[in-house]
Amino acid sequence: MRARSYLMCPPAHYMVSYAINPWMTGTDPVDPGLAMRQWRALRDTYQSLGHQVRLIDPVPGLPDMVFAANGGIVIGGRALGARFRHPERAAEADAYLDWFGAQGYQPVHRPRVVNEGEGDLVFTGSAILAGYGFRAEASVQHDLAAAFGLPVILLRLIDPRFYHLDTALVALAPGVAAYYPAAFDDAARAALASHFSELIEAKDEDAEVLGLNAVSDGYHVILPAEARSLAAQLAARGFQPIRVDMSEFRKAGGGPKCCTLELRGPGGKR
Repeated sequence: MRARSYLMCPPAHYMVSYAINPWMTGTDPVDPGLAMRQWRALRDTYQSLGHQVRLIDPVPGLPDMVFAANGGIVIGGRALGARFRHPERAAEADAYLDWFGAQGYQPVHRPRVVNEGEGDLVFTGSAILAGYGFRAEASVQHDLAAAFGLPVILLRLIDPRFYHLDTALVALAPGVAAYYPAAFDDAARAALASHFSELIEAKDEDAEVLGLNAVSDGYHVILPAEARSLAAQLAARGFQPIRVDMSEFRKAGGGPKCCTLELRGPGGKR
């Protein structure tokens, strides 16, 4: 396990004020105080494991900016920004692009087509998985190739509840991932089987609490508290699951990974 660097955004303006995915019903209002406590507990968990947490300032009027994973993807000190599908989130893109530039990431690529950062883009160490079907466009592969020069594996998502790749798959360690097969079409499942030497299949009850919206440092796996069965599967395979309460963020379709963007330095260093 190596120390990681993560970018997070405090949920100062977080609320469910519109509906752009099936989780955003608005029938259970967000408790701002509880959301802040849950976010701080997630941040503190990373820091307690020896990881660095960097912060981007939240912008008023952008309630989903707390979901930092959607702000882009950073590999080897290079950054590809986001371009959001829905106008409600469009202004987040410039906020994250400005942050990447101010922090010295070079180059910073402005995307030509829709992608929502690490929500749909997963770096596995040798390739980038790109989920599409609801938010990102399949042609994001061209932006990724220009930015990083890595192989891109396209994965079609078919269940609107799992509208981002990070709601249906988590890369755990080199060659190992956990996923929810029903979220993918046949070609995507075959591609995943070819790329990973071990795939852990999440059960319905774990996927339905966004249990796969998790963060792994190669040993510790931070995942939603309700994903008990998945946590047991991970422990049986030698990982250390750490369950955290992210119930306020699930009201918007988010969890630990949605709130976390990994910053990978030059040379691919974490």
